[in-house]
Amino acid sequence: MNCTQCPVSCGADRTLSKGYCGVSGVKLAKYYLHPFEEPPISFKNGSGCVFFCGCSLKCVFCQNYEVSRAVRGKDFTVKQLAEVFKRLEDMGADNINLVNPTHYVAHIAEAMSIYKPSVPVVYNTHGYEKVPTLEIADTFTDIYLPDLKFIDKTLSKRYTGREDYAEYALPAIKFMAKKPLDMRGDGKMLSGCIVRHLILPLAAYDSVEIVKFVSTLPEGVYFSLMSQYTPFGDIKDFKELQRPITRREYNKVLAAVEEYGLKNVFLQDESSSGKDYIPNWDF
Repeated sequence: MNCTQCPVSCGADRTLSKGYCGVSGVKLAKYYLHPFEEPPISFKNGSGCVFFCGCSLKCVFCQNYEVSRAVRGKDFTVKQLAEVFKRLEDMGADNINLVNPTHYVAHIAEAMSIYKPSVPVVYNTHGYEKVPTLEIADTFTDIYLPDLKFIDKTLSKRYTGREDYAEYALPAIKFMAKKPLDMRGDGKMLSGCIVRHLILPLAAYDSVEIVKFVSTLPEGVYFSLMSQYTPFGDIKDFKELQRPITRREYNKVLAAVEEYGLKNVFLQDESSSGKDYIPNWDF
């Protein structure tokens, strides 16, 4: 099968060779109970994160650079992937969190046919998605956790090489936002959509446009504003990315959140910036 799961649609036969994403079969960097997601996701026991290697977007500032470039990782069969889901559930995971799953949707769907977790399944994505791929993912997904990175084409072209990011991400997030909200009284999310956004240095103006877009989504959609940007990845040629965001940049985006009337909002503490929040890749 020639792979067309992501918008790049490279057409690689991933049973024989690597695609644009940098991987062929299933390759994982780590799986564990992660305590640092949004409160309804990490909840009490932690989110059962499965970190998939490779990436179809390849942001230069990637906070998980070694993983997205598939430098680290271990090969798994589809059956072993299903066993990972079961193992995390047995460890007490409040959900199964598929981190960067876009280029693995076919593999994940097959693994879910072997073992479907009884806890919610989270689709944790960079947002660069094709709706037909999401329609397949929707068969096993309870919670969508997209990271809306850019609206400005200049930014997406500069930092990912993909000028069409917003052309795919905005319709994709509108699709994900249709997932009905089911939030338990104790604060655990069973179903729904949380749209994330990471503020970048010198890009607060684009963050404001993203806040404006999120304000048009259905009322039950949550917004998670992240201030954790840490200079990381391949940024030697991008001077503007070689510092954390400033208080002034953060406040500008906060003002937009208030201006556009967003109600269901998670705000990240500024102390969340730093490499301490990046997992150790031990595979």
